[in-house]
Amino acid sequence: MRHLMTCGVLLCVASLALAAEPGESGSGDHLAQTYFAKQTAEITDQTFAEINSLRDWTDRRDQYRDQLLEMLGLDPFPERTRLNARITGSVENDGVIAERIHFQSRPGLYVTGNFYRPVKQDAPLPAILYVCGHGRVKRDGISLGNKTHYQHHGAWFARNGYVCLTIDTIQLGEIEGIHHGTYREKMWWWNNRGYTPAGVEAWNCVRALDYLQSRDEVAGDRIGVTGRSGGGAYSWWIAAIDERIKVAVPVAGITSLKNHVVDGCVEGHCDCMYMVNTYRWDYPMVAALIAPRPLLISNTDKDRIFPLDGVVDVYTRTKKIYQLYDATDKFGLHITEGPHKDTQELRVHAFRWLNRYLREDESLITTVATPLFDQSDLKVFTELPSDEQVTSIHETFVPAVGTNNLPSDMESASKLDLTTTQLIRQKCFGGWPSVGEQTDTKLITEASTGNTSVKVIDFNSQYPYRLRLYLVGPKDRDVDSLALHVLDETQWTTTLAGLANVIPDHTYDVIADAKQWKTIADRTASQTIAYVTPRGVGPTQWSAEPKKRTQIRRRFMQLGQTAAGMQTYDIFRSMNALQDFFKNPELAFSLEANKEGSSWALFASLFIDNVKSLTLNDLSPRNRDAPDLLNISRIAEPPHVAMIHAARGRALLIRNGAQWNQQWSALLADNPLAEQAVKLQTTPANSK
Repeated sequence: MRHLMTCGVLLCVASLALAAEPGESGSGDHLAQTYFAKQTAEITDQTFAEINSLRDWTDRRDQYRDQLLEMLGLDPFPERTRLNARITGSVENDGVIAERIHFQSRPGLYVTGNFYRPVKQDAPLPAILYVCGHGRVKRDGISLGNKTHYQHHGAWFARNGYVCLTIDTIQLGEIEGIHHGTYREKMWWWNNRGYTPAGVEAWNCVRALDYLQSRDEVAGDRIGVTGRSGGGAYSWWIAAIDERIKVAVPVAGITSLKNHVVDGCVEGHCDCMYMVNTYRWDYPMVAALIAPRPLLISNTDKDRIFPLDGVVDVYTRTKKIYQLYDATDKFGLHITEGPHKDTQELRVHAFRWLNRYLREDESLITTVATPLFDQSDLKVFTELPSDEQVTSIHETFVPAVGTNNLPSDMESASKLDLTTTQLIRQKCFGGWPSVGEQTDTKLITEASTGNTSVKVIDFNSQYPYRLRLYLVGPKDRDVDSLALHVLDETQWTTTLAGLANVIPDHTYDVIADAKQWKTIADRTASQTIAYVTPRGVGPTQWSAEPKKRTQIRRRFMQLGQTAAGMQTYDIFRSMNALQDFFKNPELAFSLEANKEGSSWALFASLFIDNVKSLTLNDLSPRNRDAPDLLNISRIAEPPHVAMIHAARGRALLIRNGAQWNQQWSALLADNPLAEQAVKLQTTPANSK
């Protein structure tokens, strides 16, 4: 076993069973599925692995809660600004008053809802926060909000000894925000920002509790939460992070990581169902944060997006924590027959559970939940507020680092390196293995033509990904430094077409192109170049179908990774493999890459010594336009990383089109360190 110390990151290398050969085990999608299954199993196995006593749990519980807040984008915890709550009207029927209310969970972030209470009330009553799933209600093209779809719940509570606040979500509410950033809108920069709409929904719930406790009708120490589907998920978030929730009944809102990633349930859920999984949790960790408060997990047996086996698995593993508290009487599992639907059977058990623990009432349910009001009468706004931020909250909810104070000298850049590189490793690349397998480099074939040698080398990056390097350079020359060229899909095809002239049996039947070979031979006449593609490119390419590619990327997110983050790891591992192949840990590198490969190279080279220079083409000056890496925009923008490389004495050549180069020039203007270490070139608009 050997250890690689790279910029403070300790990677322990141990042996692992031989991974798949490049192109084996079927398609790239099959390799991805194998990868997802193994990663999911590892995360599942580590859940509660360090918890053997109540002391073990209570010693770590606050840390886990803080981690969840961070993964929801609530660290630092937002300021509790004035709610500016308003009642815009009310409607009455069958002994129930439904008020139309709104408040601002932060300035401009309007939350619309209905406050249900009995017409006759002599004292404060226990309260229910009802959080809605996705129930679109529109009339004449105007959204009335999810709350109007779920009104029967609030009405039942008001008729049975409670007050109930039912709030809209930002998706399908009266003011229609976005839950589908990565699912549909290609807003992959949400990952860069560490943003999830789950965090906004959780924060709106926190402020909803503030609102409830401000009302004289509410017994503020007796508040429960329930909701189904999306509302089931938000029930988990608020109950886990806020102990003012005394009882929770999340309905059809949670299942296992295996269901989401391996079984594909992630494809049926929008982004509001998920935290940014920086700390690589399985979902029992969320459930356990509610212990020992009363918790009923409720679901149907034929729910395709919350399958029964995963729901039972979450219950079974969470039960361990309730057992440590000796509180299993407060922890329940309720399964009824049915699909993913708001069935009466689900409602009745939820009502009984809340009665038991908020009102000490075990009596039978004798009334059903029925809607009392015309949906239009529950709409809050006659005209939407002009200062609303609901539709743009993803732009501002999670703080991001700016670029106003880039280091301008070696000392400040070195300090940035010390404080930032390790943080990037932890928060952005926490899904990298802490224990990596042996690279197990193998020379597959070797050929030469003229004075040029071509070697094909395979190596283990991360199971099941065994990747391939093509090493091209002068014959019979010692190699103490080389150029590593990171290929994207287009470059992979053209490079293989050139190499097929020399090693046709090892280029995946690509048609040989003599012109491309001449280009390669000319470039390698006086230097050795290694060509590599990471997972998902070339022989391990994922599906070309856009929806499938989207869901592959969202599976990585579930694992506390991104596709780009693990492709970056593959570039890092390719440098390890080359050092192993030449048996030279001091082997030096210059890196060259295009487009998304430029981002992979920029970050991979942070974690390995002996990188002398980087030539990066089409490197965005903003994370927003770059491949998505978890949380990176909270820590550093590309110019920060460029300055870290400059502090290490690495020469950077950044070649972009005019628009991006103008942005780079503006960011680095009058910066002495940048003038010394970073060279900018503008590529012609029609260049490849």
